[in-house]
Amino acid sequence: MPYKHPYTLGNTGLVQVIQQLRKAFPPTVTAETLKKLGIAPNNESYLINTLKFIGVIDNDGNKAKEATSIFSKHDNDEFAKAFSGLVQNAYSELFSLHGDESWTLETGKLISFFRGSDESSAEVGKRQASTFQALAALAGYAQIPITKQPTVKAVAKNDNNKNNAKPQEKKVQQALPAKKAEQKTPVHIEKKVRDLGLTVRIEINLPAVADQETYNMIFKSIRENLIDVE
Repeated sequence: MPYKHPYTLGNTGLVQVIQQLRKAFPPTVTAETLKKLGIAPNNESYLINTLKFIGVIDNDGNKAKEATSIFSKHDNDEFAKAFSGLVQNAYSELFSLHGDESWTLETGKLISFFRGSDESSAEVGKRQASTFQALAALAGYAQIPITKQPTVKAVAKNDNNKNNAKPQEKKVQQALPAKKAEQKTPVHIEKKVRDLGLTVRIEINLPAVADQETYNMIFKSIRENLIDVE
């Protein structure tokens, strides 16, 4: 693990794996185990590192002795209280600095701690803080993140949206004829004749070698045929 404190790519997988281990805790938990369970695809190694860090499993993936008694507790409050001991022990540096306020410490201060402790990037520090907050929620100090809804429900929701959209489409279709009728409404235009003016611009290219007599003939022709014409 490149950093002292672990992080995951999403808290949903972390919540799912803890809840799964409460139901049934196999003797060994590895990335292959999570793949078979279908938990957090492409995030397995991050979850395994987190479980090792808080002491749920050892370096070989075997169930830790202390975890046996904790994950066998059926009552949620009893489990959260026992689980908080694992988390607090694993994050001892954070708790030695902020005490019990660490459980509800704001995200910015958590990021500052992890970046200062591990010299991690802003993105990694943010994920480290998010991972701790998920563990704090599982320990009973915050609301547990809601897992994603099954795909079937999402499809059903989309179908409902489609059904709800049909009446709206009909309303649009009903509005179209009214729009056309409105366009056909005769418009009364006041009849008023206005004087119109016309301007004609004539461009004459005079020959550079012509004499004065030629120029006079040209202008005379213009006057007779264009200007003085009745």
